[in-house]
Amino acid sequence: MTLLDMLNITYPIIQAPMAGATTPELAAMVSNFGGLGSLGSGMTAPNVLTSQIDTIKSLTNRPFMINLMVLSEQESTTFDTAIPAWLSEYYQDNDIEFTLPERPAQSFAEQLQVLYDNPVPVASFTFGIISAEQVQRLQSLGTRVIGTANHPLEAKAWADIGADAVCVQGVEAGGHRGGWLPQSESDPLGLLTLIAQTRACTDIPLIAAGGIMTGQDIKAVQAAGAELAQMGTAFLTTDQCGINDTYKQALLDASHSRRSSETRLTRLFSGKLARGLLNDYLRDFAQFESADELPPYPQLNAMSKSMRAHASKNMDAEHQSLWAGQGVTLVKRESTFELLERLVKTL
Repeated sequence: MTLLDMLNITYPIIQAPMAGATTPELAAMVSNFGGLGSLGSGMTAPNVLTSQIDTIKSLTNRPFMINLMVLSEQESTTFDTAIPAWLSEYYQDNDIEFTLPERPAQSFAEQLQVLYDNPVPVASFTFGIISAEQVQRLQSLGTRVIGTANHPLEAKAWADIGADAVCVQGVEAGGHRGGWLPQSESDPLGLLTLIAQTRACTDIPLIAAGGIMTGQDIKAVQAAGAELAQMGTAFLTTDQCGINDTYKQALLDASHSRRSSETRLTRLFSGKLARGLLNDYLRDFAQFESADELPPYPQLNAMSKSMRAHASKNMDAEHQSLWAGQGVTLVKRESTFELLERLVKTL
């Protein structure tokens, strides 16, 4: 059985589950078109997640995907480092009110319980790996399970616990890196190399992610050994995407050479490696990128949230996390439907 058949979709396109950028309306539109729409729910409170799942189910009878970030209870509840001095000084210098939240992240266990109580067609996971028992429980409810990997060993680990497929995310990808093993950071792999090396160690169905912007790109990763393509950056500038106008305009400016299209992997926003457009924040605080005392994810993510919210409110692109992949120069201002039509014309 092909992955298209397994997921019951028409086209080999998955709209990436970008937390904070995806909406139920975007996911439903992609699913109704014949791809697999998805919702990035790693930062979503469990009660809100339940409501969003119900909304998607009301908008489509096609398969869709919910994505969660795998965090331990300690990671999601504990601040064990202080806010960095340079970030604290930034708040003071710019008169930005900052209060440390009660916890750095939502409870993964409670979010997962939502998927048990309100089953969805597809669930994907990033930042870690769940147990074989959790995979089996989801599958018993009719949910297909997809893991995320930046390294072949991570893909094999998902195959070993019975996942239905793995999304292999090349170094070209925008946003956060999905892997968790040290090898995925010490020697980041480009997408085609990652597909080839993963294909050599496991026969689990693969979904390719990273720098995929066109129908030709989709065909290229299929020829390399993946069955489906997961695309994120291409959707960011479409009408159904939930990012703010300043962020969207920065991406469009990069595509029209009105600003640099240089992207960078950085920990400075969240404590976890993520790729985004280079801006003043990354330039000004670059010296702290490799600092030993840099708080890990999700602690730094919670600490920088007030800065990012202030920047968004004040239409300041230089202090927002402008997550984007290396294919950002190919984004267009268009409707989500227009993007999908353009992609399938060349498949």
